[in-house]
Amino acid sequence: MTPRDAADDSRWSDLERPPLDVAALRRALVREGGLWSEVEVVRRTGSTNSDLVARAEAGRAAEGAVLVAEEQTSGKGRLDRQWTAPARSGLFFSVLLRPTEVPVARWGWLPLLTGVAVATGLSRAAGVDTALKWPNDLLVTVDGAERKAGGILAERAGDDGVVIGVGINVSLRAEELPVPQAGSLALAGAVSTDRDPLLRAVLRSLADWYERWRSAGGDPAASGLQETYAAGCATLGRHVRAELPGDRSIVGEAVAVDGDGRLVLATEEGVREPVGAGDIVHLRPA
Repeated sequence: MTPRDAADDSRWSDLERPPLDVAALRRALVREGGLWSEVEVVRRTGSTNSDLVARAEAGRAAEGAVLVAEEQTSGKGRLDRQWTAPARSGLFFSVLLRPTEVPVARWGWLPLLTGVAVATGLSRAAGVDTALKWPNDLLVTVDGAERKAGGILAERAGDDGVVIGVGINVSLRAEELPVPQAGSLALAGAVSTDRDPLLRAVLRSLADWYERWRSAGGDPAASGLQETYAAGCATLGRHVRAELPGDRSIVGEAVAVDGDGRLVLATEEGVREPVGAGDIVHLRPA
């Protein structure tokens, strides 16, 4: 550790943002027969997803490994966007899953499953109403407006693994928001911004949903995932614009999430168009 690092640790620059208690997290989450096999907390890294993918591909991580960073300097978002936030102001973590019993064609449901699990866990532990923007943004309401408070990114790790990264703004203040459209649990009126119980609640919810989905062979209907995701999806019923790869876009009403996890848009031309990848913009009513 360099002198600068030591100074950063001893400084505890924000007393309202204490570090995570890794020993307590391990006691609460790592148990025989459970999903979570190890929990590691690092003070700072570029990207927990990149780190865990590298470990998985090198054979140095088992299913259920959890890697948490107090601060990410190059956190990954969708479409190669960066995710940064002040140290200890949020939950920034990645998990390794190996759903070998599930057909690979159904692995695309994992980011949506994680969204359901995160929303469920945070609603219980933080007392905040959350919604999901397809495919993997977590929305909260701040001063009557929808704001993005979290995101999810899944990456393949070798032939049989998927690393899922989650970033959640917990205690960010208004002046710390990276963009005006961002939000945080604190700004949404959370009853608690203590990250330890929040992380435990999210990981327990994720383990529950993953087991339910895996036991159903990844079937989104039989596991209840498809119905639950649709019920919590703020995109459905909205007029949206889907910005697609290749500079294409589609405008229509989001009417369903199909069995492959795709967003189905009903266009003015009467066509139902499934969207599997792209940026979704919620449009204001005309």
